[in-house]
Order: sequence, then C-alpha cells, then structure tokens
Amino acid sequence: MKSPNFGPYHIRKWYLQIEDTLATESGMPADGAPLRKIVVGAVLHNPYAGRHEDNLGAYIEPSNLLGAEFGRRIQEAAAGTPIESYGKACLVGADGEYEHGNALLTTVFANPVRDALGGGQSWVPSTGKRGGPGTVIDIPLAHKDALYVRSHYDTVSALFNDAPNRDEVLIAFAFATRGRLHARLGGLKASEIIGDGLN
Repeated sequence: MKSPNFGPYHIRKWYLQIEDTLATESGMPADGAPLRKIVVGAVLHNPYAGRHEDNLGAYIEPSNLLGAEFGRRIQEAAAGTPIESYGKACLVGADGEYEHGNALLTTVFANPVRDALGGGQSWVPSTGKRGGPGTVIDIPLAHKDALYVRSHYDTVSALFNDAPNRDEVLIAFAFATRGRLHARLGGLKASEIIGDGLN
C-alpha cells in the first residue's frame, strides 16, 4: 500500500494538456476567438487493484477533495477565460476494474469542479476504459449549462505517456472555451439558453 499524500489518496502525478485551434480542418479561420481545450489529469494509486471490493465508499466519499483541486487547476489554466463546456473520463490500469475509475467520477467529485466554473446546470458527459501507459482516451464535451447546445458537442483526445500503471487509476476533466469552429447544425444556441435548456 502506498502512503497517502493527498487526503486519503496517493497521487503520483498531475497532468495538464492545452491545445488551441485557430482554423477548421479545411483551413477556414476561426469565427471569433480560437477554441481552447484544456485537460487536467491526475494518476492515483488504486487500492482495489487485483481484488474485488463490494463497498467503494472509501474511494468515493473523499473525492470532493480531488474535485476541489481539479477546480483550482482549471481556474489557473484558464487564466480568466470563461469555460463553456466540459467532460470527464477515467483510465484504469490492467489490475483494476472499470468500476474503480467510475467511483472517482461521481457528483461528489464533479460538483466542486462545477462550483469552480461558477456553476454548471448540465450533467457532465463521461467515459472511461481500461488501458496502460500511452493509451489514448477520447473525452466527450458538452455545454456546461445546457446539454442540447449542438455547437458544443465535441471531443478532446488525451494521452498520458507514463500512466496508468497496472495498479493505478487516471482521472481527467476536459474543458473548452467555446463551441466548435463554424458550427452550423442549427438547434439551441448558447446565447439562447434558459434554465438547463431542456424545456
């Protein structure tokens, strides 16, 4: 068992990935500000690796601490630029269960991130899988305040060259500062959101 160094968790490493898109795939310049996508990630020791555990509460309940730190780090990375969309993911090492990663992605973890962004009415799209170091994971994105804003349906691909090890779980939260460049599929616009945009 590895010694805790962040609340009850042992975090080996934090990650930050930032990309800016200035033009579409066909070369059209951005219709406004560039699209910035940010991924914040952390790789943690998995105390359940190699065994079955019915009760994952010891992993879930303190995950608000992780969420608060993810929130702090996205505020720092965004440097004052408003975040419009988000998504989350887990990547579980070979000795763990996919369920172990999902245990770290519940609302206990996500709500402090919402708070750091000034609120988020929409549920956070989520994905995950098992894999080893260098596995690419595609993190879904959607508007943080209204799920039906089509312009903000997007994906960001993330790769962590040295994680997760077999006894680790990597969790990641992705963010974007705007919708897709030249989005033109109609539907509800971000400027038209009322409430959670579902009605």
